[in-house]
Amino acid sequence: MIYKFINPYCDIINLITEGLQRFSMSSNTVFKFILAFSFVFLSSAQSRDSLVLDLKRFFSPTKALLYKDADAAIATLNDAHKEFLNLGDTLKSIEALIQVADIYGHRADYASSYDAFWKSLSLADQLKNDSLNVHISMRLGRFYSFYKRENESLQYLQNSLDIQKRRVAKGEALTPELVPNYYAFLSTYRELNRPLLAEKYLDSCMQYYQEFPEQVPMPQLQFEEAVILSQRNKNQKALEIMKKTESWFQEYRPSYLVLVYSYWGDIYRNLGDLQSGGRYYQKALDLSREFKAHIDFTPLIYERIAALYFEKGDYRRAFENQKMAKELDADFFDSRSTKNRTLLEIKDEFRLEKQRQESLIQQQRLAQLEQEEEILLLQRLLLLVAIISLLLIAFVYFFNLRNKHKIEKKLIAKSKELEIQKANDLLRLKNKELATSALQLVEKDEFLKELKNKLRSGGEQLKVSEINKVLQSISISNTNNWEQFRLRFTAVNEEFYGKLTEKYPKLNQSDHKICALIKLNFSSKDMARLLGISVESVHTTRYRLRKKLELSRSENLEDFIANL
Repeated sequence: MIYKFINPYCDIINLITEGLQRFSMSSNTVFKFILAFSFVFLSSAQSRDSLVLDLKRFFSPTKALLYKDADAAIATLNDAHKEFLNLGDTLKSIEALIQVADIYGHRADYASSYDAFWKSLSLADQLKNDSLNVHISMRLGRFYSFYKRENESLQYLQNSLDIQKRRVAKGEALTPELVPNYYAFLSTYRELNRPLLAEKYLDSCMQYYQEFPEQVPMPQLQFEEAVILSQRNKNQKALEIMKKTESWFQEYRPSYLVLVYSYWGDIYRNLGDLQSGGRYYQKALDLSREFKAHIDFTPLIYERIAALYFEKGDYRRAFENQKMAKELDADFFDSRSTKNRTLLEIKDEFRLEKQRQESLIQQQRLAQLEQEEEILLLQRLLLLVAIISLLLIAFVYFFNLRNKHKIEKKLIAKSKELEIQKANDLLRLKNKELATSALQLVEKDEFLKELKNKLRSGGEQLKVSEINKVLQSISISNTNNWEQFRLRFTAVNEEFYGKLTEKYPKLNQSDHKICALIKLNFSSKDMARLLGISVESVHTTRYRLRKKLELSRSENLEDFIANL
C-alpha cells in the first residue's frame, strides 16, 4: 500500500522540523528546508501517479509556517511548479499549484485561488488522469463552498465522487478511498447547517475508518461529529468531544483551531454560558490573525459575537461587531472588493487566455484546411493530365478528405456554439449572484432597522446621547440600495437598458427598475423590499407596464422581458 510507503518518510520530516526549530531557525528557513527535502524525495519516487495526490502530506509538518510566511511559500511553490513543467513532470507541477491555491484561499484571495485551481485542472486534462480529476474536482467543490456558491460546489463534489466510484468499480481504487469524497460533502453540509445530511456522510466516513485510517484523521471526524451534535441541541456531548480533540489540533493542525474554537463558542452559547462563548470566539479571531488562515471565516465570527452581545443587551458592542462583520464580508465577497472583482465578474485571466489560444488555433486550422483544398485541386488537375487510372484514385482521395474537412468545420462551429452557451451560462450566474447580493443588502438594512428600534427602546440602560450617536451612524437608504443594484445590473446586462429604451422610449425610470427586477426573477415581495414601496404598488406598476408594452392577456410579462 502506498500509504505504508509514505508514512515513514513523513515521520522523518517531522523529526527534521522539530530539530530545526530547536536550533532556533527562522520559520522561513524551516519551511524552505522541508520543502526542498520533500521535493528531492519525491523526485526519486517510482510510482508518480500514486504519490502526487499525497504530496500535500509532506507539507503537513509545516502547515503553520505556510500560513505565517505565505508570500515565501507562494513564491517557492510557484518556482517549483515552473521547474517541474520544465522537467516534464506535470503531476508534481499540478500539486504545487494546488498548494498555491490553498494558501490563497486561506488568505481569502479567491481570485488568485480560482486561477491556480483552473490552471491545475487544465494541466490535469492534458494527462487524462482520473485520479487527478477526482482530487481537483473535489478541491474546486470545496472552493466554491467557501464562496457560498452552493450549486457549483455540490456539482463538482458529486462529479469527483462519481469518478472515484467508477475507479473503484474498475479496480483502480479501493473502496475506502471514497472517504475523502464523503468528508468533503460532510464539511460542506456542516457549513450549510444541514446536520442530517452531514451525519449521513459522517457515517460513511466512519464505516471505512478502521479499515483505512490514513484517509482522514479521527480528530477531524470527531470535530465534525461535535458540530452535528451541537446543531441537534446535544451540546454537553459535543463539548466533551471538543475537549478531547483540542490537543491534537494544537499539535498537528493549529490553524484549524480557528474553526474549532468558533463552533466551540457556539456550543457554550447554546448552553447559556455567554462569557465562555465570547472567550472562544476571541480565541478563534486571535488564531486567525496569528496564522493568517481562515480569514474568510472571520465575518461569521464577528456576526456571532454581535449576536452574543445582543443577547446580553449590550447593543453598542452588538452594533460595532455587526458593522465589522459587514465590512469584512464586503471586503472578501462583495464585487466592490478589488481582489475579488476578477472572480465575481468572471474575468479569469487564465481562462480568457486559453479561449484566445483556442480561437487562434481554430483560425489557423481553417486557413490550413482551405490551403489543403487548393493543393488537392491542383493535384487533381495534374493527375487528369497524367493518367486516368490515377485520376480516379485522386478523386476518391480528395472526396474523402473534403468530407473530413467538412466534419471538422462542423465541429469547430459546434465548439463556437458551446462557447456562446457558456457565456450565456456565465451571464445567468452573474445575474443570480447579483440578485442574491441585492437581497442581502435589504436583509442587512432590515437588521439595522431592528437594531435602531432596539436602541430607541433601550430605556435607561443607555444614555440618550450615546443612543443618538449610534442611531446617527446607521444609514439605511433604499435609494442607496437601488443605486448599488443599478450599477451592478448595468455592468452585467450592458445591452438591456439600451434595447428597452430603443423599443419603448416612453418608459420612465420606475418602469426600468421593475423591468430589471423582473429579468432577475424577483418576486413582488422582494421588489417591494428593495424599492421601499408596498406590494400593491408593485402590482400597479406591473399592470401599467403591461399596457405601455402593449402586451395581450395571453402574453407573459416575465417571458417578454427575459427575451429582450
